[in-house]
Amino acid sequence: MTPQSAPSRRTPPPSAPFRALIWLRWLLLGLLVVLVGLLLFDTMAEPVSTLMLGRWLTGQKVQRVAVPLEKISPYLHQAVIASEDARFCLHSGVDWRALRTAVADRQDGAKNGGRARGASTIDMQTVKNLFLFPGRLVLRKAVEIPLTLSLNFLWSKPRILSAYLNIAEWGDGVFGAEAAARLYYHKPAASLTPREAALLAAALPNPRKRDPRRPGALYSRMAGKIMARMASGGAPTFCLKR
Repeated sequence: MTPQSAPSRRTPPPSAPFRALIWLRWLLLGLLVVLVGLLLFDTMAEPVSTLMLGRWLTGQKVQRVAVPLEKISPYLHQAVIASEDARFCLHSGVDWRALRTAVADRQDGAKNGGRARGASTIDMQTVKNLFLFPGRLVLRKAVEIPLTLSLNFLWSKPRILSAYLNIAEWGDGVFGAEAAARLYYHKPAASLTPREAALLAAALPNPRKRDPRRPGALYSRMAGKIMARMASGGAPTFCLKR
């Protein structure tokens, strides 16, 4: 007669609070790593983005010439702020008013089948480009906001805009204002005209499909609206004065 085998003991799955504690621990560790990265990046001339690193690792071409903010036309400073984040000088990284509006629009869009607008600031885009990955995942936003607030605590507004203008994508494998100005207008970024700056700023939401050398009618109208906003003072840049 064979002895009866002892019943197997299964390890119970971790409870919800324990799982939350594990996620919180990893989140805090990740935040610490990013904060150290921000401090290190602040000592560099200009940092590189995760998208640039990904292209290098896969053997793809990267065009980027890093330059300080002072060597990028003030017209481009103003145009990018007017296009991407008109309240750049007025918020501390996260535009809470725009975020609340975007959440409300998202809820309305879900009900009506429409598409909600985003509320990503230049600061948030800088964090995403430096440390995170593309996409619209809710989890990424949950990490992006505290990182953006940390970025504003550690970096000045001129430093943030300088980093953004040196890592923003302006074409397939084209990164930064200097590389874009040389490619599209055969001149340094410091010499961009208001029109050229507006066309470059209007390309940012879809840089691989919008060619500043050959803007279509819709693209030209977008650039015209940016120029009008620049002329009207609708995109203040007072925070860039050192």
